[in-house]
Parts: sequence; C-alpha cells; structure tokens
Amino acid sequence: MEEKYTVALAGNPNVGKSTIFNNLTGMHQHTGNWTGKTVANAKGETKINGEEFSVVDIPGTYSIMSNSEEEEIARDYICFGNPDATVVVVDSTCLERNLNLVYQIMEITENIIVCVNLLDEAKKKKIKIDLKKLSKLLGVPVVGTTAKDKKTLEELKQTIYKVCKKEIIPSPKKVKYLPEIESNIIKLNEKIEQEINVIQFNDDNEKFDGIENRYSEETTDIDLDEKIYRWIALKLIDGEEKILESIQKNLKIDLNNKNIQSELKHVKLNLKKKGINEKNFKDKIVSNLMKKAENVSEQVCTFENKDYKEKDKKIDKILTSKKFGIPIMIFFLGIIFWITIIGANYPSDLLFNMFAWIQDKLVVFAEYINCPKWLSDLLINGGFQTLTWIISVMLPPMAIFFPLFTVLEDLGYLPRIAFNMDGFFKKACCSGKQMITMCMGVTKWYF
Repeated sequence: MEEKYTVALAGNPNVGKSTIFNNLTGMHQHTGNWTGKTVANAKGETKINGEEFSVVDIPGTYSIMSNSEEEEIARDYICFGNPDATVVVVDSTCLERNLNLVYQIMEITENIIVCVNLLDEAKKKKIKIDLKKLSKLLGVPVVGTTAKDKKTLEELKQTIYKVCKKEIIPSPKKVKYLPEIESNIIKLNEKIEQEINVIQFNDDNEKFDGIENRYSEETTDIDLDEKIYRWIALKLIDGEEKILESIQKNLKIDLNNKNIQSELKHVKLNLKKKGINEKNFKDKIVSNLMKKAENVSEQVCTFENKDYKEKDKKIDKILTSKKFGIPIMIFFLGIIFWITIIGANYPSDLLFNMFAWIQDKLVVFAEYINCPKWLSDLLINGGFQTLTWIISVMLPPMAIFFPLFTVLEDLGYLPRIAFNMDGFFKKACCSGKQMITMCMGVTKWYF
C-alpha cells in the first residue's frame, strides 16, 4: 500500500500504546509488561476516510534525553523521522508524570495529538480529567480513549486525519525556563539561525555557479523552523554528545562552526556567572518541565479521593529507601528465583516421565510396523527425545517466572527496582532499567 501520511505513536512504557497501534492497524504487535520491551520501531498501515496512513509504534520512553537504546530510537524518530502527526499516548491515572514527555516532544514538533488513554482505569480510581481544558493549556488536540475498546479510537482517527490534512493546526505552548536560561537560549538560537541561513545562501550561490561543496545537496532541502533552532540551542548548552551527533548527522548542520562555538562559549560563561553549569543545567530544565506538568495536571484533574496517593507515597518511602530498598528487593527476587528453580523441578519431572512413557510406546509401535532401526533411532531417540527434553527443562521455569514477574509489574514494583539500582548501573554507564532484563537473563542462563 502506497504510504501518504505517517503517524508516530509515542508515550511512556505501559500506557497502552501498542494496543492502540494494534487496533489502528489490525496487526498483533506483542505487548510486554516491562520497561523497554519495544526496542525498535514497529510499522503498520491503516485507512482513515479512504486515505492511506502509515503508523509507526516507537519504543516506550519516559524521556527523549537519550539515556538508553529505546530512548535514542524514540528521540531520533520523533526529531528526524518527519512524521505528519505525532500521537503522544499518556496514562490518565498518572497524567502529571506523562506530561513530562509531552512537553519534551512539544519542543521539537508542532503536529502533536495528545491521547489520554486508560480512561476506564481512571474511572475506577475516581479520577476525572477535563480534556477540553487540557487541550487549551497545551495548545494541541487532546483525545480521550480506552485502548481495548475500538469504538473509543474513532475520535482519535478523525483527529489524526484532520491534523495531517491541516484542518486542525496544533499550536503547542512554548515552555519557558528560568529568565537567565531563556535569555541565553535566545542569543544562541539567533546565532544558529543566522549561521545556517548564511550557509544555505552560499550553497545556493555555489550551486548556481556550478560549484559543489559538502552542504550543497544536503542543506538546501532542510526546512528548519524556529522551534527546531531553539531546541538545537538547548541541546548545545546541555552538551549531550549523542544528541548533538544525531542533529549533525540527520539535519546536516555543522555545529562545529566557529561562530556558533564562539557564541556557545559566551553563553556558557554567562550561565556560569548565574551558578548554572553543565552538571546542573539539565536538572534545572527537567525541574522546570516537571513543575509545568504538575501545574497543568492540578488544573485539569479532579480526584474524588484526594488522599489516594498517600498510600503509594508511604510504600515508596519504604521500597525506595536507602535502608530498606535493596534488602526488600533481594528478598522479593530471592523468593521468585527460589519458586522458579525449586518449583520447576516438580512439573519438569512430570513432563519428563510422561514423554518417556510416550517414547517407550513409540519404540514398541516402530518395532510392530517393522520400521528400520536407523529410522526409528533418528526419529524417536533423536528428534522426539531431544525435543521433549528441551520442553521438560525449559517450559516449567518459563511458565512460572514470567507470570510472577508480570505480577510484580502490575503491582508497580519493577520501576522501583530500576530506581534502586540506577545509581549502581550508572557507574557502569548503564541504566537501572537493565536490572529487569538481567533478571530474565539469569533465569534463562540457569536453565
């Protein structure tokens, strides 16, 4: 099917993004209950009002500040994939946390639709969200859905259609940072825009004169708006190397330009005088985004039970504390591994004995029909026995371990494990989320 419009699905892990993707495209993308399950873009097609759309399910991520593989993949597609519309799926039961990603994406692209999903769960928790007010505060279309109910996705489909057709033109509200940060972003922004325009002007002249340089075929097709210049300035000050490499590679911009670098040094010096350096710059940016998300969430969310978060806060204080967090984690994981390893022995023995009994019967049957010895050995003592041994050894622990891990995820404990281990893993240049995949790897390795 010829692609005409491209729609990106972004969002935090476990907000129902893959379920929406499946219902939009009719595909069966597997949904997992652990962070980072999707580490590559899944692609499908759908039709809306007779028009063809390509839908891309990008990895779930809490941020696009590139701390892990899935965050880099998500960031690169949102920033450089040029989708006609980006649908940011958020969890209605924890809107404040999810809006952090919404604001980060709003700094990059205009064509955003916010999909407030899991409204059925919000209803159970007696949470009401004013979608119209949220849309007004964000400046983008907001649609409420329940991913499992295909009927609720009809409004989302129509909104996607209208945004792609320019019938609805989102106008995301710009995030304003501290005055000292804002003034320096503007200075660097202007210098970047000025230098890139000079390069493009020179390229056009050289191309007209029949002279080629390294920019001539690459930069003339780039359509960079003010929002992108601002975002590039922000990332230059932040100094995250991976993001800057991606910007230069995908947008074909020379950020090592001496005039840009000179202005960058001047900006960093100004910020340093205000007590802002490379170590705390990102913290101040994230803090500002979170305050904005908190403010908006307070305005649009109504809680019948205002103390519903108190129980979670008390649990968090214990499960993520320096004193009890690690011991409790070891205790829970120890129980799971013990149940998996010891408990799997019993169904393994049952399966082994059952398959051994079947094998004996197959040998008798082969002799009864005068099957050649070499053939019966190949099929029964070779293929059948090997296959059944693998099933007997591998199936029981897998059938025990993964449901138990799913229970931990449903209880909300896996993110707390990642939080507890993040400090240790960062020393190895990794993320605490990798603790979860390591647990799975240990189980597979043992068996």
